[in-house]
Amino acid sequence: MDVVGPVIPPEEFPRRWRQVQALMQAEELDLLLAYGNDRAVFGPAHVRWMADIPVHFEPMAVLVPRDGEPVLVCGPESDQYALRVGKVRDVRVLREFTHQDEDYPYSRIETLAEVVAGLTSAVGTVRRLGVAGWGLLDVATATAIEAALPDATWVDVEHAVCGLRARKSAAEIAVIRHAYRLAAAGLDAAVAAIHPGVTESAVAAEAEAAMRRAGAEGTGIDTIVASGPNARPILGRATFRQIEHDDLVVLTVAPRYQGYHGAIGRPVLVGDPGREARAALDAARRAQDACAALIRPGIEGRTVEAAGRRVMERAGFGSNFLYSGIHSVGLIEFEPPIFGPSSTAMLEEGMVLSVDIPVFNAPWGGLRVEDGFLVTATGAERLNDTPYLLTA
Repeated sequence: MDVVGPVIPPEEFPRRWRQVQALMQAEELDLLLAYGNDRAVFGPAHVRWMADIPVHFEPMAVLVPRDGEPVLVCGPESDQYALRVGKVRDVRVLREFTHQDEDYPYSRIETLAEVVAGLTSAVGTVRRLGVAGWGLLDVATATAIEAALPDATWVDVEHAVCGLRARKSAAEIAVIRHAYRLAAAGLDAAVAAIHPGVTESAVAAEAEAAMRRAGAEGTGIDTIVASGPNARPILGRATFRQIEHDDLVVLTVAPRYQGYHGAIGRPVLVGDPGREARAALDAARRAQDACAALIRPGIEGRTVEAAGRRVMERAGFGSNFLYSGIHSVGLIEFEPPIFGPSSTAMLEEGMVLSVDIPVFNAPWGGLRVEDGFLVTATGAERLNDTPYLLTA
């Protein structure tokens, strides 16, 4: 496929399969099923990481045996696309992923039991089935898997498989750096489009068009352009509200590039949104800087996050810090590990973090200051240089 920037090289995917098989050995798993669908935020992640396929329209799963190569199973409209773009060469059309009202007379369709039998010699040998993406499974699919593998005990390996992705390779870091460049282009386009009378949706369209032109394949979350009273909730959406003079506009962009993300969040001041809004922005800036100063390998992430919380509490915005302020960035815009007050996870070299300082549910509205950081051997490298104070 034609691309405009760095890519994950093909040889990286067999290394990932070997990592999964080492996990299977440790967990005594006979088979691992990594499920994916097109649920916008995190549905495609496992399949993208193992097979480099952006899941769309039909579900997919990667079946990994304890030895040998994986098999990708998909619906009957996805097999040729999977062969065209994916890194798993054995692609099967799965009966359980077909639509009951559709006919595909020229497709070779197999049941899950038939595919697994070819991987393990006999279905009955699957006593322990590792499932990644368990929370994505609908009732019908889960029931079909149980029927196909009646003797298997399911083992939830979601956390363990996500853990394999926590430290990024050099290729992944290059791709994520590029994603942050796309995010910066989108944010710049959004800021340039903001003025009294323009709708939030029109601003979002400018941001997304700029990111698409620069090479984004889509977004990891809906682009947030929330103005005036719409800025108060954590997850605003771009509506047809017209931005007004003296509004505060919350922008959050998270383009998807080669499956990976960059995420930047900023408030934009349209005139003077008031003393409290300006004070909150100043506090959020100082909180993010306090977190960035502590980032290094070997420190608990919650210790870093706590530094930001202290700044916000002292500024009077502690009760508006509504979620964990540090999370990982990768194939999900906010993927594990997430470093909130209850987390004991450690920062490691090669992790990519989003330091996201929230101020929401305030009487005057809300805002976030969000930037990306790479954990290096000596500290933190900021992945975008977006100014804190943006005006329109």
